Amino acid sequence: MNRTDRLLAMVLELQAHGRRRAEDLAATFEISKRTVYRDIEALCEAGVPVVAVPGQGYWLVPGYFLPPLSFSPDEATLLLLGSAVMGQSFDAPLRAVADSAAHKITTVLPPHVREEVRYLQSSIAFIPANSPGGPETAAHLGRLRRAVVERRQVEFDYHARQGDTALRRQADPYGLVHVDGNWYVTAYCHTRRAVRNFRLDRMADLTVLAETFSRPADFQLATGRTLGDRALVVRVLFTPAVARWVREARQFFTVDETDTPAGLLVTLQVREEGDVVAWLLGWGTQVRVIEPATLRERLAQEAEQMAQIHRKPTSLLT
Repeated sequence: MNRTDRLLAMVLELQAHGRRRAEDLAATFEISKRTVYRDIEALCEAGVPVVAVPGQGYWLVPGYFLPPLSFSPDEATLLLLGSAVMGQSFDAPLRAVADSAAHKITTVLPPHVREEVRYLQSSIAFIPANSPGGPETAAHLGRLRRAVVERRQVEFDYHARQGDTALRRQADPYGLVHVDGNWYVTAYCHTRRAVRNFRLDRMADLTVLAETFSRPADFQLATGRTLGDRALVVRVLFTPAVARWVREARQFFTVDETDTPAGLLVTLQVREEGDVVAWLLGWGTQVRVIEPATLRERLAQEAEQMAQIHRKPTSLLT
């Protein structure tokens, strides 16, 4: 990185992070503290209002911002496509914010870049998976987003995969995650006394409460497939005929996939057997449970009951 680029990057660093010490800047840009001192002096001589206090570090005078940045066609296209995707994925208020951001980006582009960006936009499409739940899920998303920002507790009825009736839950919403076309809220559940992930389309009668909460300082939002409290290990063997399709539609609870002479060995970690019963039944005779034995027996019983149901003559009216 040449000095001109480094000086610009240093201003952006101060603008993004506020107060930074000389050692922080030296580590970020892999330079000596003496070079940091010279760079800060150069910025001040160029008119950048940098405040320097011995022992405290450097920061920009409040209210100072760089002029709009210049975007390359690829950078602008990526930002515009990203704002469009996020606009489709969130509720109406954030869609309006995404549209406003896209408009601001477009207006600062030079005419020739703007035309190239429009062409690229017309050549690239990103179509997110449709989330189930419809308008009700969208309403939940808006309320939960507000609850996360305001650190307010929520209360709702939750329809778990196992169980016929919904249970009333009270929770502290820590964050929102979009996984495989579905929205989840990661929250501390007061009923279970543990952090849980709740699917928004399984929630009903959601209420934002007046009570507030403090999120743990060490909390990290789960954006991937974390193990959490899934202590039950399941191993299943798929025939070679479907191995490709199993990989293509990777199950949420999968932690390992290994090719063997007999087929694809998949290891999953689940909270309980019911988490994967329906998924395994969907593969029919192309899958065999290796362990646990209780899950193997459960699938055998389910298959027998299905066979009995389908052997009986039936009518849509009975």
